[in-house]
Order: sequence, then C-alpha cells, then structure tokens
Amino acid sequence: MDVEQTALPGIGLRHEFTTRAGRRIGIVSYRTGRRDLVIYDRADPDRACETVKLNDEEADALVELLGAPRIVQRLNALHREVEGLVSLQVPVATRWAGKAMGSAQVRTLTGASIVAVVRNGQVNASPLPDFVLRENDVAVVVGSLESTEAATQILTGG
Repeated sequence: MDVEQTALPGIGLRHEFTTRAGRRIGIVSYRTGRRDLVIYDRADPDRACETVKLNDEEADALVELLGAPRIVQRLNALHREVEGLVSLQVPVATRWAGKAMGSAQVRTLTGASIVAVVRNGQVNASPLPDFVLRENDVAVVVGSLESTEAATQILTGG
C-alpha cells in the first residue's frame, strides 16, 4: 500500500492512502502535536467529508487498536510461512534503560532482530538502532529459536 506524505508548511505533515474499497483516508499531524483523522469525499478527493480531531490519548488508543494486532497478525503469518521462525516478547532489563537499542548489539551478537518495542501499550514498530530504551519496555524479537534465546539473555541481563 502506498502512503503519500505531504509537508504542510507552517502546519505539519499529512499522510494519505487509498483503501482497497477506494476510500481516501488521511492523518494530519500538526506541529503542535494535534492529529486529525480525515476521510475524503468519494466524488471529490480534495474535499474532506469527515474530520475527527484526536488528542494525544485518543491518537495513542487508535494506534494501539490498529497497530498492535496487525504486528501480531503479521508475525503469526510469518510463522506459518517460514519454518523455524520464532518471535518472543522480551522484557528489557533496567540496565538498558536510557541507552540506545543498538548498544545492546542484539542483531550483531545473535542474528535475531528487534522488530518492535512496546512501551506503555504503544507499539514502536521497526525501531532504529538509536531508539532509546526505557524501563518496562518489551522488545519483540524475531529469529531462530537459538538466536531469540540468545537475544533474550542479552535483553533481560540473564
């Protein structure tokens, strides 16, 4: 699916995509932190027929409702397609709090990948090596049985 990103000078960013059913949906992220969910008119794709303003809590709830189950579904599909693939949810040890994820060298040392970090119920998918870990984070680790077990040892401090 193609997601178009448009800079809105002085306002923020707009991300839009078209559903399989032909509906155009967008999210406007304002520099102030406000986010609007926009559903465009079928007949006139430049006209919003519905706009829902979301505060931080509402946006986080929507992300959790849509994001977390999708990641789990994708991982489950991968498990069915790829024999030997394992995914684990690993609590991150306090010793990693405040440090960049890359400093743990999980992929380098084990071959397993951290594909997401769950923080306060919010999924941070595909975190980059400079993603800073916090206390109570849970890392979603994918790899072989051996590599995910080794990654667990690193992340839990065991």
